Amino acid sequence: MRPEVARDALLATHGGLSLELCAVLYHISPMALYRLVCALGQQSLVGMLTRCGLPLPVYVLADEKHSRCLTEKVYLPTIVSGRVIWHLGYTTEANAIAFTQSYQVFQRVALQQEPAYQVRGILTDGFDSTTKSMRTLFPGARLGTCLRHAFNKLPKKLAAIASPVRKALRTQFHTLWYRARQRRGLRVFALGQRLRHFVDRVTTTAGAANGERVRRWFQDKKAGWYAVLEDPQMPATGTLLDQAHNAIERKLFAMKGFHHPGGSQQAFLTRLAHLYNLVPYQRRAQHAGQCRVEVEGGKVPTHNWLLNLQILTSGGFR
Repeated sequence: MRPEVARDALLATHGGLSLELCAVLYHISPMALYRLVCALGQQSLVGMLTRCGLPLPVYVLADEKHSRCLTEKVYLPTIVSGRVIWHLGYTTEANAIAFTQSYQVFQRVALQQEPAYQVRGILTDGFDSTTKSMRTLFPGARLGTCLRHAFNKLPKKLAAIASPVRKALRTQFHTLWYRARQRRGLRVFALGQRLRHFVDRVTTTAGAANGERVRRWFQDKKAGWYAVLEDPQMPATGTLLDQAHNAIERKLFAMKGFHHPGGSQQAFLTRLAHLYNLVPYQRRAQHAGQCRVEVEGGKVPTHNWLLNLQILTSGGFR
C-alpha cells in the first residue's frame, strides 16, 4: 500500500478505529493492514527505545491488564517508565510462572543491551503473581505498592457503616499519606505511627470489626508502602501505567475480529506499544507535537512518526 495510506490507517487504528472501518475509509484490505501491524510488531521495544537514546529504566512500574481476546480472558503484563512503555506482554494465565516468562523477555533484551543492568525499584499494585515474578527476576530490587490503590481499596474494607462516615475516613486516609510524603526525614517512622493512630480512629468510628480488618490489611501492605517512602526516586502511583493500559485496551477490543489462533497477538500488542510511544500528543496537549519518547528525553530521527517507526524498527538509526 502507499506510504500515505499506511500512515493514515495506522493513525486511525491508534485512535481506536477498527481494521474494518480503516478498510472502508482508505480502500485497503483489512488483512493487509493487520499483517503490516504485526510486521512492525516484530521489533523489540527495548531496542527501539535505546536507539532513541533513552537509558534502560532503573525504576519501573509493573502491572497487568485484564482484557479479552478471542472471547477468552487474557492478561497484558506491562512495564512502564515515565510515559514510555518498555514491555507489553500477552498471556492467557494470571499465575506467577506466566508473568515471569513474559517479563523475562524485557530482562533478556535489556541484558543484551547492557550486561550489568539492574533494576533498583519496582512499583506494583500488590497483585501476588506480579510481585512474585518481580522478586524472581529482580531479586535485589525494592518492591513498592501503589499508594493510589490504597486510597481506592480502603472503602471496601469498611463494612456496614454510613456512606458519609466512609467518605470521611477515606479523606483522612488521603491526608495521612499526603503528610507522610511531605515529611523530609524519618518518613517511614512517621507513616507507621500515623497508621496505628488511623486504626484507632477506625475502631472508634466504625467499630472493632472494621478496625481489626483495616489493621490486618495494613500489616499485609505496609512493607510495600514503606518501600515507596524510603526511596524518593521510587514512583508512588501507577497512574501513567493505567492510562497506557486503558488506551491499549480500547485498541485491542477494536481489533478483536482479526485475532485468530494462528496469529501473533504478542506482535500486534508490541506494535500498539510502538505507536503509543511514537505518535505525538495532540496540538492542545501540554507536550503538543512531541511523542512520549521525546518527552522522556529521547531523540527521534525525523519529525514524521511513520518514518520514525520505519527507521527505528529496521535498526537503521544510531
